Amino acid sequence: MAAVDVYSRREQTDDAWMNVAACRGLTEIFFPPIAERPQSRLRREAMARTVCAECAVLDTCKTFARENHEYGFWGGETEEERHEAGYRLIAPIGVRNINR
Repeated sequence: MAAVDVYSRREQTDDAWMNVAACRGLTEIFFPPIAERPQSRLRREAMARTVCAECAVLDTCKTFARENHEYGFWGGETEEERHEAGYRLIAPIGVRNINR
């Protein structure tokens, strides 16, 4: 099944919680720019963790990202952290193979 097929079959969800999320309007912190350097990524993710730590909908966000195979930083987790927790991405572009 192609990633497009999975996306087009995504169930309708109640996304009202997103309106009260602490990250609302801070997209640049939660999604990497093209060709982001490792040091920049660490700084960006540290800022995102700070925002997430004070968010009222942290657990809802984390569950949403895990169940919907989201990319970026959601619910206090990176893509890699969700992958390590057993929640696989549909097309794991950002997942690094550290077992070389």
